[in-house]
Amino acid sequence: MLDAIIRYSLNHRLSVLGLLIGICAYGAVVSGQLPIDVLPNLNRPTVTILTEAHGLAPEEVEALVTIPIESVLNGSPGVLRVRSTSGIGISIAYVEFDWGTDILQNRQLIAERLQLLQGRLPSGIVPSMGPITSIMGEIQFVGLVSKDPLVTAMDLRTYADWTLRPQLMTIPGVSQVVVMGGEVKQYQILVSNSALLARGLSLTDLKRSLTEMSENTTGGFLDIGDKEFLIRPLGRVSSIEDIQNSVVGLHLGQAVFVKDIAEVRVAAKAKRGEGSINGKHGVILTIQKQPNASTIDLTKLIDAKIATFEDILPKGMALEKNLFKQSHFIETAIGNVKEALRDGIVMVAIILFLFLLNVRTTVITLIAIPVSLLVTAIVFHFMGLSVNTMTLGGLAVAIGELVDDAIVDVENVFRRLRENKLSPDPQSSLRIVFQASSEVRNSIVISTAIVCLVFLPLFALGGIEGRLFMPLGIAYVISILASLAVSLTITPVLCSYFLPNSKAIAHPADGFFVRGLKFITEILVRFSLPKPWLIFGLSLVLLAGALSLLPKMGRNFLPNFNEGSATIGVAAAPGISLAASDILGTKVEEAILSVPEVVSTVRRTGRAEMDEHAEGVHWSEIDIDFTAEGRPRALVLQEIRERIEKVGDVYVNIGQPISHRLDHLLSGVRAQIAVKIFGPELTELRRLGGEAYALMEKIPGIVDLQIEPLVLIPQLKIAIDRDEASRRAITAGALAEDLEIALNGEATGQFIEGQRTHDIFMRLDDNSRSTPAKIEKTLIKTLPSGQRVVVSDVAQVYEGNGPNMINREDMQRRLVVSANTQGRDLGSVVKDIQKQLKEGLDLPPGHF
Repeated sequence: MLDAIIRYSLNHRLSVLGLLIGICAYGAVVSGQLPIDVLPNLNRPTVTILTEAHGLAPEEVEALVTIPIESVLNGSPGVLRVRSTSGIGISIAYVEFDWGTDILQNRQLIAERLQLLQGRLPSGIVPSMGPITSIMGEIQFVGLVSKDPLVTAMDLRTYADWTLRPQLMTIPGVSQVVVMGGEVKQYQILVSNSALLARGLSLTDLKRSLTEMSENTTGGFLDIGDKEFLIRPLGRVSSIEDIQNSVVGLHLGQAVFVKDIAEVRVAAKAKRGEGSINGKHGVILTIQKQPNASTIDLTKLIDAKIATFEDILPKGMALEKNLFKQSHFIETAIGNVKEALRDGIVMVAIILFLFLLNVRTTVITLIAIPVSLLVTAIVFHFMGLSVNTMTLGGLAVAIGELVDDAIVDVENVFRRLRENKLSPDPQSSLRIVFQASSEVRNSIVISTAIVCLVFLPLFALGGIEGRLFMPLGIAYVISILASLAVSLTITPVLCSYFLPNSKAIAHPADGFFVRGLKFITEILVRFSLPKPWLIFGLSLVLLAGALSLLPKMGRNFLPNFNEGSATIGVAAAPGISLAASDILGTKVEEAILSVPEVVSTVRRTGRAEMDEHAEGVHWSEIDIDFTAEGRPRALVLQEIRERIEKVGDVYVNIGQPISHRLDHLLSGVRAQIAVKIFGPELTELRRLGGEAYALMEKIPGIVDLQIEPLVLIPQLKIAIDRDEASRRAITAGALAEDLEIALNGEATGQFIEGQRTHDIFMRLDDNSRSTPAKIEKTLIKTLPSGQRVVVSDVAQVYEGNGPNMINREDMQRRLVVSANTQGRDLGSVVKDIQKQLKEGLDLPPGHF
């Protein structure tokens, strides 16, 4: 069969050359269209369920929202793991599916399961699925800052929400744009409790009035003559004055207006997060890509779109576009591998020429490299693979072997043509080329097969390591098989055209380089053959020495990247307010910016609306961009760590954006090491976490050690007295709803400004809810007898505490102790941790 392929190629040489040109042209086109990323797609298909829970405490969020959601999600086909976080007013569940499953089908399955929750969740709480993206999908930050004191944080946020974000979402490949920072515009109605008491009205009366005034209804159609008119009763308010002059009810026969009992104003919506750019407050747009989008190409589209805004930005606003970009690291990493690939090709060319000392044979042999690479690009195109550091690494490893098949073929053809030239009865050059290629074909195929078999175990790897290394093996094997195909077809044809007339055929002597190597080889062989046991013994000693070094070698899952950027997690004590956490974060930013190698910082404190990161306001994440020059990165990070520690009262976790996300893929935690403790009791989990922390901090090489902040935070609790409430014909549910409106507030409608909509929001004013004593005087209901029922009549208000957050995994409560390593390899540190915990941590029943 192999002989038939060679014979056919030689009999149809022009067709083979045409095929060569076609492959090169198509491969060149396809290679420019391949998506480029830093690593293969490592993210399991994941569906994120976000549920806003209107300010409920973590205990209620877990019991009323998270557990019902988990119960319907577990058992879905293909689900591997369900993780969840229950925070203040937010529940986030992550449903991980097995690799190879269709994400669209997975989302359909989850949507069907969520239908089973109807009637099981508290009123007004509706879970929603997050967009299709991945943990590695955060590809770029864009900042919007004020350059004019007259441009407020509300102006920035309004422009970002209603102009920038919608335009960025139109870019193909963008999955989500999360906006954080600034102030969300809101029309607020702040009710005076004393004014309600004086007029005998309730918040329910006000809510009903506000709901009615913010609606337009329909009156159907009316035919007048030959025309049809749409009837539109216009009741929606269009100005603050309309809200102020809306009637709430009657008191002593007189109409009571909104302005009589409340202050109406435009103000900022209560927020759970803040944004900062280079130490100054601003709005941060985090752009996430769709899983299969090319990061490099998408970043170019985003930059082009952002460039269109620079000339039309409102006066006093400025875009900060040179912040974190994942494409910077990708371009650097891919560039480094391409340089290695280029250097390898140059070195192979030099070695070939030194051995062959003939330009024609060298060129024919080298052609196998670009043709094999282009064939690999074509296969990648049809397999849907991307160009990344692993696939390029596979090609770099294969470079030296891509010419093996061709060089054996060319060298044998060259030798046989030389012999034929010197023969008294020379044969046809085509016949000689065929015979020479056929002679070495079996050995070439066998050697290629052996090399490919070495990489077969990579294809058997499971988990994330399989997803990571399989593209390397695919790239290697495809390129090697492509080089075999080249040696069977293209190489004999080129030899038949260019070698028979070569002047070098008439010179039988070897080149100087080959003669020198033969001389050295002869000396070594003559020395070795009479002393087989000495050579065998020395080989065993060297083998034993190499094996003895293996246990002492460090072990890491991946080498340390130099991404040109860093991600720093800063955790203050849970229970801190957003304002205080923001001040602390600003101090940390200023400390970081004082380091000479730091170019820019982007800080996100807390979380944005409908953000998939369920962080409390005590948590800040700071992304740093560095200069390309300067001190070694390890020294810079060490100085940053030392400067942050001087700020005090914070825990620090220093890593790099992509490395952090890889850690999160492996363990669900953004750190290299995660010790997970499971159990039903939060108090016991906190105790065990503290003991694990004490054991781990003794181990050399551990840095950024911290316990997941599962701690008690202050709470103001209102315990309803059901008997007293029943005597006054007040149900516990109605009372809880009134308290939610009074203290947490509620959006009762929408205020439309052109194409923008803003919430109309009501709650008690700050003076009416500033102390527990004032909350006790909040009006609940006016009875028919005229008696006014306040909170203290039907409930007890007292101070207490509760958990700030509850994390769960596989239907179990979970606490994590996390750490990074410095100065030691990951494998040895993990072994020490396992030993310490096994000997020193006593787990009670039900905990593991």
